[in-house]
Amino acid sequence: MDRTVRYARNGDVHLAYQVVGDGPIDLVYAPGIWSNLEIMWEEPRWARFLERLAPFSRLILFDMRGIGRSDLGDEPPVLEVQMDDLRAVMDAAGCERAAIFGGARGAGVTLLFAGSYPERTRWLVLYAPIVKTVRTEDWPYGRTPEQQREFRERFLRDMGTGRSLEVQGPSGLGDDAFERWWGRFQRLVSSPGRWDQISGVLTGIDVRSIVPRVQAPTLIV
Repeated sequence: MDRTVRYARNGDVHLAYQVVGDGPIDLVYAPGIWSNLEIMWEEPRWARFLERLAPFSRLILFDMRGIGRSDLGDEPPVLEVQMDDLRAVMDAAGCERAAIFGGARGAGVTLLFAGSYPERTRWLVLYAPIVKTVRTEDWPYGRTPEQQREFRERFLRDMGTGRSLEVQGPSGLGDDAFERWWGRFQRLVSSPGRWDQISGVLTGIDVRSIVPRVQAPTLIV
C-alpha cells in the first residue's frame, strides 16, 4: 500500500498529505491535532483503522497546518485558513468532490468547509465534533473560560511527556510500548511554540453560524 508523503501548497505553506487506496469514492480525513503522517502508521491499532478505510475509498490523509509534517506559516492558523488548506489538499490530490471526515478539533474545519463548499462535499462524518469550545450565556455547553484556561495550561505542560494519555486514550494506559510511542508521537506532532499558537485558535472555535448551511448528509460519531 503506497504511503508516500506528498506536499500541497497554500501560498508559502507546504501541507503534507497521502493518498492511500484506490476505491470508488474519495474520502478526505482531517484527524485534527493528533496527526503525523509518518508516525501514526507505526501504531498497529491506528494503522488498522486507516487500512479499513482505504479498501472502499481513495483515502486522502493530511497533516493540518502546524501539525506533523506540515508548515505552520506566518499567519495565525484560524479555521478559515485551515479550511482553505483542506481545499488546497483536495486540489493537489485531484479530488473534486469527496466525503469529508473530521475528528475532534478537525471537525470544526470540516464543518466550515462543508458549509462553504457544498458542491465539493459529498458526505460529512464528524467524530467528537466541537462546534464551540467555551461556554457562554447563549451556549451552556463545553468548558467555562476558567476550565478551558486550566485545560490549555495542562495540555501545554504535559505535551511530549505522554501524561495526557489518561485523557486522550485511557485504554492505552498500562501498555508500556504504547505509552512510549504516545510520548514520542506527541513530540513529533508539534513543538511547544506551535502548540501554544494552535491551542489559542482552538479555544476560540465557534462555527455555530455555519451549521445551518451544511447540506451534505452528515454522520455524527
